[in-house]
Amino acid sequence: MNIPNKCPSCSGRVIVTELCCDDCKTSIKGNFKLPELACMEDGDDRFLKVFLSARGNIKEVERCLGISYPTVKSRLEALLGKLGLSQLDSEVKRRRSEIVEKLDKGGLSAKEAIKMLRELEG
Repeated sequence: MNIPNKCPSCSGRVIVTELCCDDCKTSIKGNFKLPELACMEDGDDRFLKVFLSARGNIKEVERCLGISYPTVKSRLEALLGKLGLSQLDSEVKRRRSEIVEKLDKGGLSAKEAIKMLRELEG
């Protein structure tokens, strides 16, 4: 089901103002935001479904969508940004740099650094 997420007149953000139980017909009125995933554009929706079904395997996403590796990475970065998740990626990069810097300065052994990096990748 495709829920409209933009006003057809002005392209503004739409909100849900009423919910109704399909069984007992109880109605709930108010202003409810649509979930972020409900507001995705069709192309992003399809990309995310393929990415998840491929379990994050970029080569498999390439094959399924017929697009290049850089295009997959670019679409993934754009989608993360739209969902407000790019800051998480930035945090991982910052933490990774800290670990490498500690390793370089002798504050960590290679074994400790490897363990921390693996935990970071989770």
